[in-house]
Amino acid sequence: MQATHSIRTAAAAVGASLLLGACASVGMGEGDLAMKGKPEQPVLFTWQSDNGGISGTMTATLPGATYQGRFFQITRQTQRESLAPLWDGWKEGWTDWSYWGYGDYGPYGVTQFITRYTGKVVASLKTADGKKMRCRLHLITPVRGMAGGGEGECQIAGAGTIHATF
Repeated sequence: MQATHSIRTAAAAVGASLLLGACASVGMGEGDLAMKGKPEQPVLFTWQSDNGGISGTMTATLPGATYQGRFFQITRQTQRESLAPLWDGWKEGWTDWSYWGYGDYGPYGVTQFITRYTGKVVASLKTADGKKMRCRLHLITPVRGMAGGGEGECQIAGAGTIHATF
């Protein structure tokens, strides 16, 4: 009898965890756009997720421009193919951006990127006219996804960088 009760309790806990993990979540963040020779400009970030903040959509609103796109939390279960949209218009694995001290991982490339950056979030955003932004974020509480908060940096192609806080 005790074993059956324990199994039911464990099954209920697993079921509740799955339901909570599948909940929709939204959040906001802010940042400052720094461009050489210009005053800093405020940036508002919003994000939305249907899987507890593991992946979803992100919007960055700057004076005169809105960038939108996908974000992904890197986990050990992340598949190389799921990150393919991030590299659109950028070098695969963002090896040309030294923000995390990322270097060339040789023939394993993105696979080692995934292993090294588990618990971080990456995003690729675009404006309606095709201007690009990429973001790398450090999560405070990775098990909570974006809802756990974090900070990082975004880079606008040819325009500047943003220190972001969520």
